[in-house]
Amino acid sequence: MPEFTATIETALESLLEQKKYNTIKDLLTTMNPSDIAFLFEDMAEYQQRLALLFRLLPKQLAAEVFVELEVETQELLITGFSDRELHDIINEMYVDDAVDLVEEMPAGVVKRILSQADPETRRTINEFLKYPEDSAGSIMTTEYVDLSEDLTAGGAIEHIRETGLDKETVNVCYVIDNRRKLIGAVSIRSIILARPDALIGDIMEDNVISVATHEDQEEVAQMFARYNFTVLPVVDKEQRLIGIVTVDDAIDVIQEEATEDMAKMAAMSHSDKPYMRLTTFEIWKSRIPWLMLLMLSSTFTQMIISGFEDALSACIALTGFIPMLMGTGGNSGSQASVTIIRGLSLKEIELSDVFRILWKELRVSLLCGLSLCVVNFAKLMIFDQLGVAVALVVSGALLATIIVAKLVGCVLPLLAEKLGFDPAVMASPFITTIVDALSLLIYFALAVMVLGI
Repeated sequence: MPEFTATIETALESLLEQKKYNTIKDLLTTMNPSDIAFLFEDMAEYQQRLALLFRLLPKQLAAEVFVELEVETQELLITGFSDRELHDIINEMYVDDAVDLVEEMPAGVVKRILSQADPETRRTINEFLKYPEDSAGSIMTTEYVDLSEDLTAGGAIEHIRETGLDKETVNVCYVIDNRRKLIGAVSIRSIILARPDALIGDIMEDNVISVATHEDQEEVAQMFARYNFTVLPVVDKEQRLIGIVTVDDAIDVIQEEATEDMAKMAAMSHSDKPYMRLTTFEIWKSRIPWLMLLMLSSTFTQMIISGFEDALSACIALTGFIPMLMGTGGNSGSQASVTIIRGLSLKEIELSDVFRILWKELRVSLLCGLSLCVVNFAKLMIFDQLGVAVALVVSGALLATIIVAKLVGCVLPLLAEKLGFDPAVMASPFITTIVDALSLLIYFALAVMVLGI
């Protein structure tokens, strides 16, 4: 992609210098909207050139490209649009994309966007904005094809031809009654293959899976993966069809949630901006609160080591194994926590499974701990040539640390889920800090008991 973009950029610059605008238009119309957006992002710093290229796009293609652009680039273009250009772009966009745009823009820009939208578009956007931010209603679109069950297959095809041009998808049509209650779904394939006089009510699927408008968007996205859907209907409390969620919106939700979870698991605040568009101050602001918290929590580790200074003075050899114990404990806890967090995210694990999880992780930790314990004991005796007592203390502490770390690593995400927090918060940095303190307590307690120091 970078090589392709560089080649196209060079060609466009040459054509712009020669003012061959028709050639540029012909070139851009052969490209995918996502590729054009990627190209425009690289040229965002040249505002006048970007605006000129955007104006060369046909109206519908311009709307499709606009949706794919980053928020900052969209705002940059909007400030340079005339009222007529903004009107054309907004009213060519699908409603769900227009809603996303309004949610991302500053208040002043939003006011201008709404003022240029058609009354029907403006009413629909305002209706969508009433739904909670992370709900199915906030990511759905009302641009779908609905049919009645007494319509024939031939009549349905004519209806789709008349109304389907401005719909986001016609691959699946939904069957509603006179109260707009969802009663079935039928694919365009089934309609085309049916006899022209076949009734939609006879060829439709009446067991339709749907979601409520206030369903969490992450739950909705997971349903696409579970059932291999390309579109999912959204209904209100009376089971009336309100809109649909398409697979492209579900993919966006999955990417957004995954990015947010990764940020939390790395002890950072999530940002919607790409890394290269974040300022140094914004990156600092997203990282420093967690770093400050983890640094302060690490004082417990320092206090434990200070409390056992006499024991360390009596057996200096013990000091060298502290990093190994803390590192292995942290890694063990992270393995368990990431597995549980992922299981909770995919709904593979329920809170009621807590005792089964503990029993499984206990057995896993015993196997892992004994394996590492045996290897470590052999290393201490053969290569480090330490006494049997010291080797037993270090290896025993290693075994106990791994067991405790695995159990802590699986319990904390479940506890967070139970308390209503995001389990991703209980990931590597947080668990490592806790396990570090516990591993030192185990290590020094075992050393005092076995070595008598």
